Amino acid sequence: MSEENEEIPEATYKIENVVATVTLDIEEKIDLNVIARRYADVEYNPERFPGLVMRIDKPKATILVFSTGKMVVTGMRRADEAEGVVKKVIHRIKKAKIEVSNPVITIQNIVASGDLHTSIDLNLAAVVMEFAMYEPEVFPGLIYRMQDPKTVFLIFSTGRIVCTGGKTKEIVAEAVKKLSYEVREQGVTKEDGEFDSENFDDEFTFL
Repeated sequence: MSEENEEIPEATYKIENVVATVTLDIEEKIDLNVIARRYADVEYNPERFPGLVMRIDKPKATILVFSTGKMVVTGMRRADEAEGVVKKVIHRIKKAKIEVSNPVITIQNIVASGDLHTSIDLNLAAVVMEFAMYEPEVFPGLIYRMQDPKTVFLIFSTGRIVCTGGKTKEIVAEAVKKLSYEVREQGVTKEDGEFDSENFDDEFTFL
């Protein structure tokens, strides 16, 4: 089953963003001005941000390159795309006559959005679910810090969810499945006709 559209009992989700960090082996700091002069499609304004911004299309990703040899890669939909993205970036850096090698890639965060396919009583959930916080005057979703696997969920009254903090697709799958069972076991789901639409429109402001 594709990791971009996973199905589990009573819930569905898809991976929206994979964030990775990269450490390059360099003998001296990277002169980002050299790269910026070489490529017209990169962004580098050190007065506003110390990193150079590079974008590639296949696979789609945004890369922040720092003079220290550190990089941050965002926008990928699959963790296994990271190696290909980094190879393309290194190729471009080397074409600018800058020597780098031995990239160490670490997946830091996988962000997924999903649907529990049931409405949630967020006020009740905040009371009965440990490690949950709900302040509707500040944010329309409940923040739930799952301890095992270590992830953070944003849960909305519509049943929509956002999962962050997972470092592998397996962790994300396990966390979403566990949450789906927890909300039903804790009795915080709503039957048809009980749906509270108070925050329905607000949730999309934050997704």
